[in-house]
Amino acid sequence: MAIGRRRFIASNVAICALAAGCSALPRLRAVPPQDEADVTVLGLRDIRYWGDQASPALLAEAKASYFRELAAWRQSGNTGPLPPANYLAVSGGGEDGAFGAGLLVGWTNQGSRPQFKLTTGVSTGALTAPFAFLGPDYDARLRAVYTQTSAQNVLTARGLLAVLTEDALNSNAPLRKTIERYVTQSMLDNIAAEYRKGRLLLIGTTNLDEGRPVIWNVTKLAASNRPGVLHLVHQILIASAAIPGAFPPEMIDVEVNGRKYQEMHVDGGASAQVFVYPPSLQSAVEMRRRNIVRVRHLYVIRNARLDPQWQETKRSMFSIAGRAISSLIQTQGVGDLYRIYVTAVRDDIDFNLAYIPASFREKLKTPFDTRYMQALFTVGYGLGRAGYSWAKLPPGYGQLGSGPTPTDVVAGTGRT
Repeated sequence: MAIGRRRFIASNVAICALAAGCSALPRLRAVPPQDEADVTVLGLRDIRYWGDQASPALLAEAKASYFRELAAWRQSGNTGPLPPANYLAVSGGGEDGAFGAGLLVGWTNQGSRPQFKLTTGVSTGALTAPFAFLGPDYDARLRAVYTQTSAQNVLTARGLLAVLTEDALNSNAPLRKTIERYVTQSMLDNIAAEYRKGRLLLIGTTNLDEGRPVIWNVTKLAASNRPGVLHLVHQILIASAAIPGAFPPEMIDVEVNGRKYQEMHVDGGASAQVFVYPPSLQSAVEMRRRNIVRVRHLYVIRNARLDPQWQETKRSMFSIAGRAISSLIQTQGVGDLYRIYVTAVRDDIDFNLAYIPASFREKLKTPFDTRYMQALFTVGYGLGRAGYSWAKLPPGYGQLGSGPTPTDVVAGTGRT
């Protein structure tokens, strides 16, 4: 995550904190805690799971996806075991999502990018994940999202009075239009087709009423063919990128035994910068129980630098608060990598990590600066096309990464 974006988040949160005593906007009641197990969305159950525990519904979905994949494999005329399973987890990072997008497109052109059995996304990673899940056919759209988008495609400032009268300093109406433009019914139909082959696309949000991470099974939603699914998927993607205070929360309509409620969902990064599955899922234990032997590879794209970034802090309230929040986000992201790495080792999954090289020195001048994102996309693209050297350890387990740190990557050549 760029320092500029972290300042943007921190300043918005600090300003909004000053207005915490102001009156709230109207909303339907939140779901009472005792009714949480009976919630339906579009009349559907088991299309989302808590991100901090392995629910029976999530375990059942993991099992079912394996047997759907096996059936599709046999129907294609294959008689041997399933091929290695590849997982992709794309982190948050705002404008820095251009790195992951570039890396994926460059990886396609390098020729070894696999199909992903599981793809997960948070925040800007949630916007990347559907395109990454569907593969190279969607690379052109992925490139466009991160090289042709500017602030006017993401937000509209509401002004300082919004602190007193609104739920965020900015409107995300432009982002909604951008998502509606790129994530279409045709795209959703393609996602549904992949669900039937045993593949999964999961997006993370944070339920503020519960104060817990939520994992949405977008593939299962798409395959449900329920009226309103496309709108709900748009809501999930918008919610996952809704930085509290900076952007409005997404109010998602739900029901409990015929009674209507609303859930308040915000940035998945409020819970985790990146995720794969809850560690308590114990996937290796379940595989051994069913005598399933399969090689699994995990690729984590952290849309951020992992090296410390020095910045002199002014002795003022906003500067101190902003720097502290910036540090918190950075260390939370590293902590997420530790959690994922330990889980991967326990579950016999090959761990691979990509991150923005420390040598990338372009400055973010304004939020969602197109020139900045284009430059970062170019770096990611060049690294991907050259054959990225994935780090095998998170920072702190050894020397920071084994990946390349070029001073300048020339797009299309892989030269440094």
